[in-house]
Amino acid sequence: MNQKVDFKNIISPYLLKWKFIVVCMITAIICAFFYIRYANYQYQATAKIKIKDEKSNSKLPEISTLQNYGLFKTDNNNVLDEIEVIKSRTIIEEVIKELKFNIQYFVEGRIKAREEYKNPPLNITINASDSIIHQIDTTLNIRIKSAHNFILKGISFNETNSFSNEDDTELDDENLIYAFGENISTSFGEIIITPRIGESTTKIGSNIKIKISPLAAVVSNYKKKLLIEHQEMSNILKLTINDNVKIKASLFIDKLIEKYNIDVQNDKQLVVDATSDFINNRLKVVSAELGDVDLTAESLQKSNKLTDLATQSSLSLQNEKENESKLIATANQIQLIDYMNQHLTENDSSNELLPTNIGISDNSVTQLTKQYNELVLEKIRLLKNSSEINPTVVNLNNQINQLKNNLSQSLNSIKATNEITYNNLVKESNRISSQIYSAPKKQRQFRDIKRQQDIKEALYLYLLEKREEAAITHGVSSPNAKIVDRAYASGMPVSPKKPIIILAALILGLSIPIGIIYLMDLLDDKVHNINDVKNIVSIPFIGDIPKSSKNKLLISKVDYCPKAEAFRMVRTNLDFMLQNIENRAKVIFVTSTTSKEGKSHTAINLALSLSYSDKKVLIIETDIRVPKATSYLNINNDIGLTNYIGNSKTTLNEVIFKYKENELLDVIPSGTIPPNPAELLMNARVAELFENVSNKYDYIIVDTAAVGLVTDTLLISKYADLFIFVAKANYITKNQLELAERMHKEKRLPNMTILLNSVDHKKGYGYGYGYGTNPHKKKWWRFS
Repeated sequence: MNQKVDFKNIISPYLLKWKFIVVCMITAIICAFFYIRYANYQYQATAKIKIKDEKSNSKLPEISTLQNYGLFKTDNNNVLDEIEVIKSRTIIEEVIKELKFNIQYFVEGRIKAREEYKNPPLNITINASDSIIHQIDTTLNIRIKSAHNFILKGISFNETNSFSNEDDTELDDENLIYAFGENISTSFGEIIITPRIGESTTKIGSNIKIKISPLAAVVSNYKKKLLIEHQEMSNILKLTINDNVKIKASLFIDKLIEKYNIDVQNDKQLVVDATSDFINNRLKVVSAELGDVDLTAESLQKSNKLTDLATQSSLSLQNEKENESKLIATANQIQLIDYMNQHLTENDSSNELLPTNIGISDNSVTQLTKQYNELVLEKIRLLKNSSEINPTVVNLNNQINQLKNNLSQSLNSIKATNEITYNNLVKESNRISSQIYSAPKKQRQFRDIKRQQDIKEALYLYLLEKREEAAITHGVSSPNAKIVDRAYASGMPVSPKKPIIILAALILGLSIPIGIIYLMDLLDDKVHNINDVKNIVSIPFIGDIPKSSKNKLLISKVDYCPKAEAFRMVRTNLDFMLQNIENRAKVIFVTSTTSKEGKSHTAINLALSLSYSDKKVLIIETDIRVPKATSYLNINNDIGLTNYIGNSKTTLNEVIFKYKENELLDVIPSGTIPPNPAELLMNARVAELFENVSNKYDYIIVDTAAVGLVTDTLLISKYADLFIFVAKANYITKNQLELAERMHKEKRLPNMTILLNSVDHKKGYGYGYGYGTNPHKKKWWRFS
């Protein structure tokens, strides 16, 4: 059968301690505000750039359009490579050096120091080499003493950048006082500190810290903080970085993009320089050859007196001109191929770039040269942060050598083809020349020389044109990264986030006390209220007695306190449960699991409540080991139950005492404490006692020993009409209460009931009738 969930019992422990929860929440919010006030704020700067993809320019426009719709997979290897180049230590180190991020200036505040980058209050100049400056790791504390002097002392700072509170007596050492602009000798070189005129932070008495960090550590820090994101099928990169100073974050990203573009342009310049060097070397050779041909022509003209060659032009046929044009072009190609082969032979290193677009008309040579240069550039870029033994570099070397072999074979093949063509053209030229039978031999000789002169001149002009193209290419080379959005840092810090911090404080301020209360409630194994009793035992519940003041232990006849009302309720329940017993006393035993549960207190007050209803009541104190009942009633305990049982001559009237304040209440005290209580209670005089008094009283209340400690109660349990098992709230554990359930199931105590004693109704325990409460005095902060 499903039990109904009592939400009131679930939330009552938290409502009772609501003040503790509120205090924890307020404390957490206060701590959150202090954290927000004095935390190191982080500002985020972002920028967007577009990486140019030169390979995409060679694609057909139709394929590019289809790729935009995702029909063909795009290759983002170029973008990924550029991301690694941007994040390389080489470029970041150049940025840090130029921006001087390894030198920080902090100005003292009330709680912590703040960093000044754009307008630092002081300037420091270090007279040392860069290799030494970039390895310095030190901190200088400066206190402005006057407009011309300052106090310098190196003090380590903690993480909050708070200044050490050194007294002025220690700092006023003459060895620590320096003038602005004075050379100060240190272990790493001389330094000069000068003030920035007009800065309010340089006022007298202000504290300034200069922190110099190793360049490698600063580079590693910014490399770790730099985040570069890109989306698939896009060449747009998003650069993000966080910094304590907003302007530093923006400057870092802008300078990083600038240094990256410079690095890419330098790589392109390597190709242009290689091409220019090749062309210049060829120009020197062609110029010399052209001079020799010109001298030969000049000598021939002088020796053969050929002064007017215009008259010979009519003898030249159109086909001869066309043939000569083809001859010149073919010879030009053969010469260029020879130059290229010579360049490949002379430059055997895999780090040398090859000239591009020098005029060789074969597309395969152009493509192989382009691939070769791309691999060489990639190798050069990797060698900036790696070595020759890197597997990637070794793989690139193999690819470069293979491409060089393929290029050499292609050049040889093209040259052989062009030589065949050239020979055919020469034969054709001879054939045409032989047809010009009227041409003098001297003119034919001059024409051969003129042909050589035209070839050299055409090659010379062609190389000059290529040199100009290379110079123009260098002059108009564009950066590789196009800036889409410049670096921008919002005025709102990204860390700490105020709403999240306050929300976290509220959650912690609420969850921690609730967790503590839940844990305490989980570990609490005490019995507190009727629900705890009913969850453990199936014994009939006869009532609960509220917790009362120690100043008033006994109830009176005219008494409307909660305790008196509770005992009247118990009295009513007893009358109902014992209504079948007539013509003799109703014998009620009061016991408990252990001591100090209030069974004697319950027995006395129950007897008083019954006597106030005009019933004649007898109290028998059978707890002869630790008697307490007589102390409540101020009755002499020199003679009593033990004396009656142990001495057959003692009469019943001798051990029965009248309670002076109530004529209907009699008491049989425990008497002298015997050495053998258990054996004494097994005496036949006990049965005789109950038999003699059962016809003289309406109720007999027997205060017994705790059943969880001794067996005394079980020995006389057969004389009881009803057992009241007293359990003290907030005292007895649930495991101890299981003893009562076991006795009830085993029927070792007849007609067993249970009573919860010392219930704190102010905490919501018990029935919750509101005993002793005044609704007119209930405060707004009270929860029931």
